[in-house]
Amino acid sequence: MPHAKILLPAQCRGARGLLGWSQGELAERAGVSRSTIKDFETERHALHHSTERLLIEALEAGGATLISADLDSDQAGPGVRLRLAG
Repeated sequence: MPHAKILLPAQCRGARGLLGWSQGELAERAGVSRSTIKDFETERHALHHSTERLLIEALEAGGATLISADLDSDQAGPGVRLRLAG
């Protein structure tokens, strides 16, 4: 069974940066409030699983690929990259 994706605050900030999105734009695309994004990215509050899924779906639909930590290496942490257009 595949593991569920986990979104970290730094990944969210990084993905928005790569996509050129503000917190408000991500919030609108995901159907959540801007304060939800702000509180998550500043680590004030954790996300509910359903909200996390909405953010992941919006970021991936925008062209971001979320990368999980490489469990076989202590050097490869989680990250984000842009998908190639095509």
